[in-house]
Amino acid sequence: MKNNKIVNNTVMLYSMNIAKLIFPLLTLPYLTRVLSVESYASVAYTKSVMSYMQILVDFGFLLSGTKDIVQAQQNKQSMGKITAEILIARIFLAIIAFSMLLIMSFFIPILSINKLFVTLSFIPVFLSVFLLDYLFRGMEKMQIITIRFVVMRGISTILTFAVIKEDKDILLIPILEIIGTTVAIAFIWTELKKMNLVAECITLKAAIVKLKEASVYFVSNMATTAFGTLNTILIGMFLQNETIAYWSLSMQLIGAVQSLYSPITDGVYPEMIKCKSLHLIKKILYIFMPIVLAGSIFSFINAPFILILVGGKQYEAASTVFRLLIPVLICSFPAMLLGWPALGSINKEQQVTHTTVWTAIFQIIGLIALIISGNFNLVSIAILRSLTEVILLTVRAFYCIKYRLEFSNPL
Repeated sequence: MKNNKIVNNTVMLYSMNIAKLIFPLLTLPYLTRVLSVESYASVAYTKSVMSYMQILVDFGFLLSGTKDIVQAQQNKQSMGKITAEILIARIFLAIIAFSMLLIMSFFIPILSINKLFVTLSFIPVFLSVFLLDYLFRGMEKMQIITIRFVVMRGISTILTFAVIKEDKDILLIPILEIIGTTVAIAFIWTELKKMNLVAECITLKAAIVKLKEASVYFVSNMATTAFGTLNTILIGMFLQNETIAYWSLSMQLIGAVQSLYSPITDGVYPEMIKCKSLHLIKKILYIFMPIVLAGSIFSFINAPFILILVGGKQYEAASTVFRLLIPVLICSFPAMLLGWPALGSINKEQQVTHTTVWTAIFQIIGLIALIISGNFNLVSIAILRSLTEVILLTVRAFYCIKYRLEFSNPL
């Protein structure tokens, strides 16, 4: 029964992450061809900024909320209270995020000249407050999350091909996301009504308590986002738009592959909270690492072909950068698995956060050094990004060995 749940959760999340991979791979080649390099750079840069805004609005509730719901299962009053508290907290965070975005738009040129596009792009971030993924993950109803994602992305993807034809249409891109997200919210809340959760009046004080509980996860998630997104933001500040496009396309391909890792780690996380089995982590590594290595080698060898296929001939120049980022693909899967699923399950949240923050600080110091030394270019940034991932994996492996006796069946 336990193994069936893990398989079902993983299959559903894998279906969602395959959709996460397929939808961008459908629209990415289309957008890079109908939009100029400069317009695509604006779109990609704004999406990078929005990923920071999304991390702030999510604030680690996907992990802390999931854990709370797992512990409160079968108690509809407790689950209703947790959901309401997190909802209020995330609305408060969305207001803060939008205020920060307005300030950024006055100081970063590529945002300043695209204020309306940036504002529209934030609306889906705000609407995500009402998607309640933590609730359904905690209840292990992964199929609901998968269906809502496919509906949301499917609508915006189909409409992208229908209405985006040239540079002047870029304002429609966030509008299509708004439409898809709104439909997904309607689906989620229809499912929520069927659950008959007991709602109650929630104070701001209770929401702030939830924020404090989730803060350790937030710091970790923000630091994780810094690995990829901070690079894009700095590139936009110091290098040309063409360079933003090359880096963004390479990172989108890396991110697409990494999205295939998430359903494995997300699927096993609720079970690891219950069983705390290091043997389960070891088994998953034995099964999936050969696939990860084979895919990484294939990507390294065929980098020019992949970039031309996805982005067009004008993006072949990004081949060297893409190859230098391959170590990220190899190391990120075991690093993710040894993070929240392994260490988080034995209440080592601080260690997970520390590893992420330390390596993020290492990368930030490296980026500053590159800027000061005049070596801030795509090749050096890619090498730094890969080195950071290697360090993250090494430190998390060290902690798993150090605390191995706290697992239910230590190696």
